[in-house]
Amino acid sequence: MMRLLLLLLLCLPALAQEPDRHPSLLSRPADMVAVRKGLAQYPLLGKSYAAMQEIADQGLATPMDVPVPVDPAGGYTHEQHKRNYYAMQAAGLCYSISKDKKYAMFVRDMLLQYSRMIPGLKNHPQARGSSPGRLFHQALNDCNWLAYSIQGYDAVYETLTTEERKKIENGAFRPMCRFLTEDLKPWFNLVHNHGVWAVAAVGMTGYVLKDQDLVQKALLGTEKDGKGGFLAQMSTLFSPDGYYTEGPYYVRYALLPFFWFAQAIENNEPSQRIFEYRNQILKKAFYATLQLTNSDGKFYPLNDALKEKGWDTQELVSALAITFQRYGIDPSLRQLAVQQGRVLLNAGGVEVAKLVKTTTKEVTDFVRKSVLYSDGPEGKSGGLAILRSGAGDEQSSVVFKYTAHGLSHGHFDKLMLAFYDEGREILTDYGAARFLNVEPKFGGRYLPENDSFAMQTIAHNTVTVDEKPHFGGKEKAAEEESGELYFADINQPSAQIVSARANTAYSDVKLQRTLLLYRESAQDKPIVVDIFRVNAEKAHQYDLPFYYAGHLIETSFPYQPFLTSRQTLGKNNGYQHLWVEAEATPKTSPATLTWLNNSRFYSVTTATDSTARLFLTRIGANDPSFNLRPEPAMIVRQKWARGGSFLSVIEPHGQFDPTAETASGAQSAIAGLRLLHDSPEATIVEVAYRNGRKFRLAVANQDPDGQQSHQVRLSDGDFAWKGYYQIKNINK
Repeated sequence: MMRLLLLLLLCLPALAQEPDRHPSLLSRPADMVAVRKGLAQYPLLGKSYAAMQEIADQGLATPMDVPVPVDPAGGYTHEQHKRNYYAMQAAGLCYSISKDKKYAMFVRDMLLQYSRMIPGLKNHPQARGSSPGRLFHQALNDCNWLAYSIQGYDAVYETLTTEERKKIENGAFRPMCRFLTEDLKPWFNLVHNHGVWAVAAVGMTGYVLKDQDLVQKALLGTEKDGKGGFLAQMSTLFSPDGYYTEGPYYVRYALLPFFWFAQAIENNEPSQRIFEYRNQILKKAFYATLQLTNSDGKFYPLNDALKEKGWDTQELVSALAITFQRYGIDPSLRQLAVQQGRVLLNAGGVEVAKLVKTTTKEVTDFVRKSVLYSDGPEGKSGGLAILRSGAGDEQSSVVFKYTAHGLSHGHFDKLMLAFYDEGREILTDYGAARFLNVEPKFGGRYLPENDSFAMQTIAHNTVTVDEKPHFGGKEKAAEEESGELYFADINQPSAQIVSARANTAYSDVKLQRTLLLYRESAQDKPIVVDIFRVNAEKAHQYDLPFYYAGHLIETSFPYQPFLTSRQTLGKNNGYQHLWVEAEATPKTSPATLTWLNNSRFYSVTTATDSTARLFLTRIGANDPSFNLRPEPAMIVRQKWARGGSFLSVIEPHGQFDPTAETASGAQSAIAGLRLLHDSPEATIVEVAYRNGRKFRLAVANQDPDGQQSHQVRLSDGDFAWKGYYQIKNINK
């Protein structure tokens, strides 16, 4: 079917749009009529137009500046060219809506300036790596410029003379497209978020310039063989259920060119039915992206991610409007639109603004639920689990990552755990080491510590073996492997469980992690039971960190603090960035560390044996420019001859009111934590509360189909069950 689709695309006649009818990308002329009529009817639409008009008017009021590119990200010339393309897009929209020719003249005059400068540009002086830009330090930003600027040109196209169009197209747009498709051919064909921006920018330009060759290269790759291009991006980067392989932060960024170019294709060649492609993959991707946010709307910071981004970003504003236009209105997203506070100025944006105004009856808000997402184009490259308990602002969630690597933005963190509660990070993932577009911080690029720490296994809440990262820290090796879902049951509100494996992260150590989000009837919050099993044929050292957000309150174990001098935990692979602030050898089990985060206490309780060592660490060693955030962790270290299992419980408890100066429930409710049985066939653990209640969790480690019967003899009797797992309350 894919070959047939490619052949059909190659045989398409010249573009069928009406001559000289613009805009033709995100909207058609009739759409702009609807926008114009809706401005007075729908306040959110009017507010959005006013904001766009402010950007355009500011551009008109400022002396036009098209500087020769010099600076890296965050520098003056970098930011000026960004301001210019935003202003051109805004002015184009304002002209399409108001028909005030001052906006068209502004776009014309600026593009004429670019048409005089671009042909003479060489690679940017601050360029690094294999994809240098011309206007910017990297070609990705040149694609941003092209995608925004062509929208401005599209909007004012009919106001220009033939000679003006010729100068602009031959001086600005065609040289930029040649640069991307010829000089950077391998990069243009890359299946990656950079590649999505590249093909979208060139394809949108092709539609406006009525250049079928550019459109075909954008759809199918420079060789027009389907190995690159937009269709390959749509076929490869998403799993069948919409998970984007680079993670939530980068799907947020990639959705904009995905939806923009799809909208342009639909407006110019509706016969392609692009929004139906892969069983409506763009719709699935949009809703999966929404599910990959915490209850505060922020994206889970997996892989190279900055934690400030949420579902109110401009990328999601555009995706929401186009989703409404192409897939139908969803009343449950009304609150999202309200939080975004603006809409795309197109037909879909009118529908979003209309929903916000006219919905008077109570509607069900978007529900963040427990989900399992597969990874990889066929859904066979591991995946991501999110377990959730509670609703709204009170929700607790567990993020469990056993995905593919995530391309060049991936981290070496198979079976990583993060925990969120009431909209806050509790057990954290570091995300990326970067100050985006902050020029004094390494030109706004990724910092060296992104490689030396943030990507390393020890920087995540997962096991590191012998102080070496997963896959030896080699991206190519990591790309060839993924985690693997063993079993999952996420349908019971009080007990949700997921188990996954990573058998290739190390050559001679197999990893399996089982996470249970469990709400015991007597407790007001769920706990997380964490069984991390490692299997090996020889002795190894295993480190399991718990990076926590908050202030240390107490530990159940004595420790030796290092008050006047500190050493690092190790010398390489991220260990060199961890100060050891205290060390302990627990004499009794379990060991508990409690911290305060906002108005609630949290604890990690872990079962330890006589060989266990605990380290209280803080990020920041060997960091002369203070690039890293000084975040604390408790690291559990075990040395086992043939593997073993870490057993831990993560637990919210109590309350703290600084205004009333009261605290309650500051002590962990967990009284005991025991590993009752651990073998290649099964693992059984017991969790005991201080109120006397207990439960046991049994996990079958080798059940091929979840249908087998299992029985283990314990000291107080047999434990029997059928299937992958069993939870039994043993209260007396």
